[in-house]
Amino acid sequence: MKLSLTLSQAALVLGLGCLLGHLWPLFRPGACAAWLRRFHRNTPVGVVLMLLGSVWFEQNLQNSEISDFAAFRPFLLGGVIAIGVASCFVVRDYLSVRGLAIVLCLAADLVLDAQRWHPSPWRYLVTVWMYVWVTLAIWVALAPWRVRDWLDWCARSEGRVRLLGLSGVAWGALISALAVTAYR
Repeated sequence: MKLSLTLSQAALVLGLGCLLGHLWPLFRPGACAAWLRRFHRNTPVGVVLMLLGSVWFEQNLQNSEISDFAAFRPFLLGGVIAIGVASCFVVRDYLSVRGLAIVLCLAADLVLDAQRWHPSPWRYLVTVWMYVWVTLAIWVALAPWRVRDWLDWCARSEGRVRLLGLSGVAWGALISALAVTAYR
């Protein structure tokens, strides 16, 4: 059974996640900056993200109705998990960045499915946000060291970390507000 959400549900989860996730840099910028500088080499987080992405993709593949690759489905089902687990041992450099890229693409797919037929023109805010996620995910999956440089730039000063936290809280509040109003 494929997971499906309404746009309101997806936006509420995303908005609250963004809002709550950005409270940490807003109120504890030093600790957040230190964690951001280490994120690209954080193997435990990378393993969790890579395995989550592998299982999620496996679930999507299992529930897919595309007949073009029906003959290859048994091989793909085993291969996806094998590649995900093997990546945790073989491709340890920037594993967290690669795992995050996979999870962002899968989350964007779920949200884009939810917004597809919603009548509100406000849905385009979430649509653009998800396409930005996908574009960034592809970009950093191809060159994961760019995340190291970008996060280093973000964490260069506590003021910058706080400003980014404030912008994330504001964006999360906007998306959450839309989730309970325009996306109903």
